[in-house]
Amino acid sequence: MIGTSSEKVVAVIMVGGPKGNRFRPLSLHLPKPLFPLAGHPMIHHPITACKRIPNLAQIYLIGLFEEREFALYVSAISNELKVPVRYLREDKPHGSAGGLYNFKNLIMEDNPSEIVLLNFDVCCSFPLPNMLEAHKKYGGMGTLLVIKVSAESANLFGELVADPITKELLHYTEKPETFVSNEINCGVYVFTPHIFTVIEDVIMRRKDKANVLSASSFEDIQSAKDRSLPPEFVRLDQDILTPLAGKKQLYTYETLDFWEQIKTPGMSLKCSSLYLSHLRFTSPQLLANGNGTSSATIVGDVYVHPSAKIHSTAKIGPNVSISANARVGAGVRLINCIILDDVVIKENAIVVHSIVGWRSSIGKWSTVQAVGDYNAKLGITILGEAVTVDDEVVVTNSIVLPNETLSVSVQDEIIL
Repeated sequence: MIGTSSEKVVAVIMVGGPKGNRFRPLSLHLPKPLFPLAGHPMIHHPITACKRIPNLAQIYLIGLFEEREFALYVSAISNELKVPVRYLREDKPHGSAGGLYNFKNLIMEDNPSEIVLLNFDVCCSFPLPNMLEAHKKYGGMGTLLVIKVSAESANLFGELVADPITKELLHYTEKPETFVSNEINCGVYVFTPHIFTVIEDVIMRRKDKANVLSASSFEDIQSAKDRSLPPEFVRLDQDILTPLAGKKQLYTYETLDFWEQIKTPGMSLKCSSLYLSHLRFTSPQLLANGNGTSSATIVGDVYVHPSAKIHSTAKIGPNVSISANARVGAGVRLINCIILDDVVIKENAIVVHSIVGWRSSIGKWSTVQAVGDYNAKLGITILGEAVTVDDEVVVTNSIVLPNETLSVSVQDEIIL
């Protein structure tokens, strides 16, 4: 609900750009933020979480994609949530903080007291109202959502040290070479508008140093590296969080719930599972059910689009998401998979640990499967758009690019 209070909140979601290769072949068909997880576009999950923010005035999406790629979705979600959602296209990369600053005037139009900043490729329960409440209690410029992870995986993210009592951010290092802490940055923030002054200071310092030609000390070498960046390219982690840590300006809010980063198709399948499980507690009416008599047998958490047609003898789940106009035949077994729009799965086919691309077809008695390792390159099987798997063909641990026809079985292959 749009608030009338003087303390309005604006949400900003950074959606990146079209150059990322790690999400191919799925991102060849549509922008990664619109790829469906648990039946809804990836970006839908943080957007609907923002809806729960008290006194929310506006949601901005900032990225490098063409505006036309987001136009239909932005219009639909604005009408659905009854909250203004607007896509803002950057003319060039400005960095995670620079992109925010680039649209400062628009973001500040509603004179918000707080700005919620999220990365679109984060999968979590987004405890934004509680985080906002904690942020106001801390009285600092910014609050980071943090989580504890295993010591082995911590260096893949921004590691941090926080005061156990006050929760002040004392130290922050982005992807350190040596272990600092098992507490990491989740990519979800609350800031006061003072963040714009801090970003502006970074830009002005860069401009002031632009004429320095020699560097001898280590610190000068580091600043020389920074000078290779355009002055307006400001990174939230290295340029804002690291220097402000320990200065009583930044604080942390720990989530004890699930959290993942969605960088690859494998992780999208895992995160679809996490969101389906989350729906069980937040919106169970969105999940399918069936006992195999008048409708298909449903096992665990499953989403089925209303337009999809599933034979009553099929067995679906757990962790299955079936998109619009899909057709699932008699005796089909689906486990831990995402079935995209207009897919046809014929009688007695099996799909396990896989993503089946738009308008693809899987023949009778065929199997599309993988080991289910979300982090391995071929840990899940991916069929790109309009792939045809003929009858009685087995596809295992493979990635198939769009418009291919498989008439023989393949294993551990990338089919170009």
